[in-house]
Amino acid sequence: MSEIKADRTVDARGMNCPMPVLKTKKALDELSSGEVLEVTATDPGSASDIPALLKRLGHELISSKEDGGVFVFYIKKN
Repeated sequence: MSEIKADRTVDARGMNCPMPVLKTKKALDELSSGEVLEVTATDPGSASDIPALLKRLGHELISSKEDGGVFVFYIKKN
């Protein structure tokens, strides 16, 4: 799989709920349709909270992974 190119990055490492979700929503509001957002977070709740946010808002989760307690999400704004 080729590397996903993000148009913008949100670093929410070290932040607790609800900050990763709030920062993700704010960044998505500032993107144009079709752009890709990369979010990194260390809050374990992000693994379920961010996909739930995207489902509610209608954006696409392109990819998500967890590596050593760091969650990385790639989101396409619809």
